[in-house]
Amino acid sequence: MLRTALNRLTLLISLPFLATVAVCGAAPLPAPVADIPAAAAKAPQTAVFAGGCFWGVEAVFRHVKGVSRAVSGYAGGAAKNPTYEQVSDGATGHAESVEVTYDPAQVSYGQLLKVFFQVAHDPTQLNRQGPDRGTQYRSAIFYVNDEQKRVAEAYVAQLTAAKAFHGTIVTQIAPLSTFWPAEGYHQNYLALHPTQPYIVYNDLPKLEALRAELPTLYAAR
Repeated sequence: MLRTALNRLTLLISLPFLATVAVCGAAPLPAPVADIPAAAAKAPQTAVFAGGCFWGVEAVFRHVKGVSRAVSGYAGGAAKNPTYEQVSDGATGHAESVEVTYDPAQVSYGQLLKVFFQVAHDPTQLNRQGPDRGTQYRSAIFYVNDEQKRVAEAYVAQLTAAKAFHGTIVTQIAPLSTFWPAEGYHQNYLALHPTQPYIVYNDLPKLEALRAELPTLYAAR
């Protein structure tokens, strides 16, 4: 419960600052030129993203049309069966991540990438996101096959060429080894704790951005 005890104390001290960084505020992003055709994928498919605290990233993807499941967890490290406390220490190499299960006939991998970059987090923040600091909060895409790698790398190159962000995209693109689900109390956290200050100032604005900026992908659940 480290974030509950420490980060929320920091948040309460500096609410005006955090309110300005809750959403990255990038201009609308172009659709990915490269994507995985629906006919090339069999449902369901999985994708794994890391973009800071997994509470907000999970909540965003839970509200994307075609997504049937979003699970908070850990990826990108070497330790087996990591706990939240171990990952929070930054010594396991894991990043707080979200495993997304989706129907490619309803939403493509490229569209998930657009959600990830436009509203789920700020890909220009290195080893941090909002009030959270450390490699466990890094921006990362953990691909499960070569097609996901191809599309992810192509989209980062496309966004970079278009100068879609004021800063440099620092998102890591790496193969997924193992995804470890987080403890039960982390799952569906935003829906269960919608009035907590951390959620209000950091995560609820992401859901509003999804609804307002990508209405064709938003699902009210």
